[in-house]
Amino acid sequence: MAATARVAVTDRGVAGVLLAGGQSRRMGGGDKCLRLLAGRPILAHIIDRARPQVSALVLNANGDPARFADFGLPVAADVVEGHAGPLAGILTGLDWAAEHAPNCEHLASFACDAPFFPSDLVARLLAAVMGEGADLACAASGGRAHPVFGLWPVRLRDDLRRAMIEEGLRKVDAWTGRHKLVAVEFPWSADAQGARDPFFNANRPEDLAEAESLVQG
Repeated sequence: MAATARVAVTDRGVAGVLLAGGQSRRMGGGDKCLRLLAGRPILAHIIDRARPQVSALVLNANGDPARFADFGLPVAADVVEGHAGPLAGILTGLDWAAEHAPNCEHLASFACDAPFFPSDLVARLLAAVMGEGADLACAASGGRAHPVFGLWPVRLRDDLRRAMIEEGLRKVDAWTGRHKLVAVEFPWSADAQGARDPFFNANRPEDLAEAESLVQG
């Protein structure tokens, strides 16, 4: 199944968006993805995992893009103003893909605070969409959905734009509920440190400290 899914990613084309447009309040503000993990910015770890899974990659971040110059990625600010949440970043990624990666039918989204997400994330999401005849897919682990790790068809970008701008919709679940969504369960990993959620996210300083111990372990 995994090999088939990887071929499908290449054939159908999947772009990726790294969601770094949040305000990081629980981390004390600033760019959470620029905090160091094992001596490198968290964003560097995210890029290492995401880049091999997609054919084009953009960073969604607001403010001065120059602070991300060292990462060599295009940076796109939210196309919806007012810190409208992850849906704004997804819409931004869909618009970017339509313009800069027209061969891509889907967009994969990645949170920039979860440095251990699976290396086969996109392949499995795409395989589920194709296998189930679904519109969208999102990751899940331990029975909990992770909608910011999702697969979104570029063809639905105008539908999402209308929902956000004309209806003021902001909740991811409220929009995905209008379409056929499949959730793909990813298992927890087991190592010397114990069981670990592949979507463990570093939202707070203590989470970052735990991530550091996981890397070193």
